[in-house]
Amino acid sequence: MDLSQRCSFSQPALLFFLCFFGLLSLSTFWYLSEKIPYQQWRITFKNAPSFPGMGPPSCLTATTTSSQSYYNTTTTSSRSSSKTMDSGIWTVKSDGRLGNQMGEYATLYALAKMNGHQAYICPAMHQYLSPIFRITLPVLHAEVDKKISWRNFGLHDWMSESYKHIKGKYVRLTGYPCSYTFYHHIRQEILQQFSFHDHIKEEANQYLQKLRGQCQEVTYVGVHVRRGDYVHVMPKIWKGVVADRGYLEKAMNYFREKYPNPIFVVTSNGMEWCKENINASRGDVYFSGDGRESSPGRDFALLAHCNHTIMTIGTFGFWAGYLAGGETVYLANYTLPDSPFLKVFKPSAAFLPEWIGIPADLSNLLFKHIDSCFRPHFAVRCRGWDITIF
Repeated sequence: MDLSQRCSFSQPALLFFLCFFGLLSLSTFWYLSEKIPYQQWRITFKNAPSFPGMGPPSCLTATTTSSQSYYNTTTTSSRSSSKTMDSGIWTVKSDGRLGNQMGEYATLYALAKMNGHQAYICPAMHQYLSPIFRITLPVLHAEVDKKISWRNFGLHDWMSESYKHIKGKYVRLTGYPCSYTFYHHIRQEILQQFSFHDHIKEEANQYLQKLRGQCQEVTYVGVHVRRGDYVHVMPKIWKGVVADRGYLEKAMNYFREKYPNPIFVVTSNGMEWCKENINASRGDVYFSGDGRESSPGRDFALLAHCNHTIMTIGTFGFWAGYLAGGETVYLANYTLPDSPFLKVFKPSAAFLPEWIGIPADLSNLLFKHIDSCFRPHFAVRCRGWDITIF
């Protein structure tokens, strides 16, 4: 058989082989194209750091809204989420009302930054603060929170040197921190975090504008009077007092003597007491919301948009003064020297040095304290000596 005959004989077989090889290559390509992303995902996921006490974790992916980033569990990895996991997650336990929440947020913000970790807040804190302020810390998803083995770290109410070196990648701060000593070194950042939403600023400014009437130059002084549970808690548990009418009159007279045309904007959770005990006969005192108790956020915005502040006790008044700037007058020395309150509260770390303290009147509390000390002692002595008093 010559060469031409052999070539014509092998041509069908060659074509069949080429077709078969082409189909096999194409099917192999399709198969690998489906499998390669999965292999890449497995490699990335395997190399991702793990949550303590867990198997391979879900990564955190950010979804941005108008004022906040929410972090949810997904099976998609990213460089940014891996870096977040590497730096650890710090959060704070959400406790208390507005003033406490602000103190906890600011302390978390400062300490996490100081220790080189990413701060997250829980959904409860976000729901409390985000309707009022333009906070930016991301929210930790509840499901992720449950899966992390947290190190709970208790704080007292003032900054300590040891807090600059807190160990742990997954730390939950606890307590009721509020002292400026935690975050005053980054004051501008904290003020930025607690900047109000536009509609709240507009409402507060419109209210204050109405109060000035035809006066061209006025000085707004926010007055916060804490009543409520403190009226009973302070004398019975903490051996202390709340502000009385004498203190408020002294504080208001300070501003009347120093500034022309002061306008006092009074907010309180005991407005009836305020209307009965604050002298409004001069026409310079206005009870917020026509004397009715309003929402804490609205009251707080009014105070923060004033030029100066008169506070009594509590974190609500402290934050009003801190955000307003200007001069702040506070109630000083409002507990007895042996008060257990002083074990958890340090006045020098609570009130800024430039703030002005007016001492509280402790005369009634001292009389009751002395009387209570003598009565049990006298009764014991009587029983001991079998003395009968008629």
